[in-house]
Amino acid sequence: MADVANEESGRPHMTPVPTNSSNVDGQSTPPELEYYLRPSGVAGLYTSTTTQVVLLGFVCFMCPGLFNALNGLGGGGQVDPTTSANANSALYATFAVAAFFAGSINNVLGSKITLLLGSSGYALYIGSYLAVNIHPDAGGFVIAAGSILGICAGLLWTAQGSLMLGYPTENQKGRFIGIFWSIFNLGGVVGASVSLGQNFHSEIGFIVLTCIGALIPLLMVDPRRMIRTDGTRVLVPRHPSWKTEFWGLWVALRTDPWIVLLFPMFFASNWFYTWQFNDYNAAIFNIRARSLNNLVYWLSQIIGSVSIGFLLDQQGLSRRLRAFSGWCVLVFMVFVVHTWAFFDQKEYTRELVKSPSFQKIDIFDRAYVSRVLLYICCGLLDSMWQTTAYWLMGAMSNNPGKLAHFTGFYKSIQSAGAAGIWRADAVGIPYMNMFISTWVLLVAGLVFAFPMIHMRVRDHTDEDLDSLYELGESDQELTQRARTQALQVEK
Repeated sequence: MADVANEESGRPHMTPVPTNSSNVDGQSTPPELEYYLRPSGVAGLYTSTTTQVVLLGFVCFMCPGLFNALNGLGGGGQVDPTTSANANSALYATFAVAAFFAGSINNVLGSKITLLLGSSGYALYIGSYLAVNIHPDAGGFVIAAGSILGICAGLLWTAQGSLMLGYPTENQKGRFIGIFWSIFNLGGVVGASVSLGQNFHSEIGFIVLTCIGALIPLLMVDPRRMIRTDGTRVLVPRHPSWKTEFWGLWVALRTDPWIVLLFPMFFASNWFYTWQFNDYNAAIFNIRARSLNNLVYWLSQIIGSVSIGFLLDQQGLSRRLRAFSGWCVLVFMVFVVHTWAFFDQKEYTRELVKSPSFQKIDIFDRAYVSRVLLYICCGLLDSMWQTTAYWLMGAMSNNPGKLAHFTGFYKSIQSAGAAGIWRADAVGIPYMNMFISTWVLLVAGLVFAFPMIHMRVRDHTDEDLDSLYELGESDQELTQRARTQALQVEK
């Protein structure tokens, strides 16, 4: 193996093993134990796992990143809050259903095609905002576009999660999540910057960028050709059947049931957006302040993801200690942010905001500084929460096939929660009730995650649990392996 690869991974120099090698017993070496030479030069740079995660980040920079920028304004700053909430409710409802099965779709079609299909829905949704500019009564089109985007988003985020968590070695996962999250949130930063001077032409620019982002997956390397920095190959399911994949969806749960304890954390992970975007930012700030808030919110996300990723990859600490440290940081952030926010929320209600006499806060008002600082802390907490959730899934497996199922569970449960809370906002649930539900769910997510960290996170991934989707197995062999592992768990 190249010396550079050894230096990056921290693994001592090892001689590459041919793919058809056998061990002393005459048995073929499992793919996850073989080591390969990585390409050098330009080809090596292009096919490196870091480059591919950067490209993945730019797909999400131009698609969901720009979507986040518009959504963070509360309906793009132009759609009324009720239409925005209904569109988001429809989006996350279809997202929840699509994401649950998206892991199976990803493993059958491959991550490149799944990513390509998933990124195609964002231009339509952003175009619906342009339609509202031209036809103010086009709210129904925004809701329909949200429903379609939910299906596409389920595919995109599942493919994204399997690649982002499957490409790095065990000691690089926090760093890779931080790289991806930083580039992804640059979309929100750029979008928010443009929105400060928002006009008709900026909407067209967003549509063009999302169309470009949807084509980036065509430039990405086939995951079957990817070699990690330690010389191991990325394990990819070899064209399993739909029957095998849907069976594997069940077996992923049966062979690794501790993932269930992360479900409350998943459920809470998009719940807080409704209060932050619609019930805080859109409720009490004018459009100029909202746009500036949006900008600093996504900038703070970059800082939050990089900082927590740095902690989670500290090689001087055991992986278990890093996991508990990340959990403690989240506990601290949840209580600091929501204790602070509680006193602000007490000062206004939904009825007060709707009254003609209510004066929305501008960037030059004295009350603005403390409230924008709270919004920055909300952005820090969001990115830390999402990064830690991804990292915990990555600590359970290195296999992209299995991680596709885990990510599908994550996005499905996350979106189910988001669909419910956006609908609650649309029907006018009091702001304080929305806020308290957010706080309670975040605490519950941390409480349930604690025993999972204690019981499941180890200093190295258990290869026995990680061998569900090995290269070279036929559908029949894969199905038999899945059934055998399920029976072992039941015993």
